[in-house]
Amino acid sequence: MLSRLLKEHQAKQNERKDLQERRRREAIAAATCLTEALVDHLNVGVAQAYVNQRKLDHEVKTLQVQATQFSKQTAQWITMVEGFNQALKEIGDVENWARSIEMDMRTIATALEYVHKGQLQSASS
Repeated sequence: MLSRLLKEHQAKQNERKDLQERRRREAIAAATCLTEALVDHLNVGVAQAYVNQRKLDHEVKTLQVQATQFSKQTAQWITMVEGFNQALKEIGDVENWARSIEMDMRTIATALEYVHKGQLQSASS
């Protein structure tokens, strides 16, 4: 009787150990699945962040090239505008010079007319 109770007790203990071992393996398998799912989810996010970062890097490089080109073009425009302004100043200077010459020529013409008229009057008198 004692032997039978001992065997029953040992059998129940073995069943509990087997059940506990099976549950432990199931828990490990579930934890592994969960860990893999979490890692996969994180990897998708990391992969998307990496793709986005590469796109941003490409856009930054493109923007830098365009900014450099724009800067060069702006410098050319500034040079052209400064040249245009200088040309306008020179035209203004030429215009002033032409007015001055015109005034001098009128003065000379008036003086010559005056002299010529003076000679005509002295010749006729």
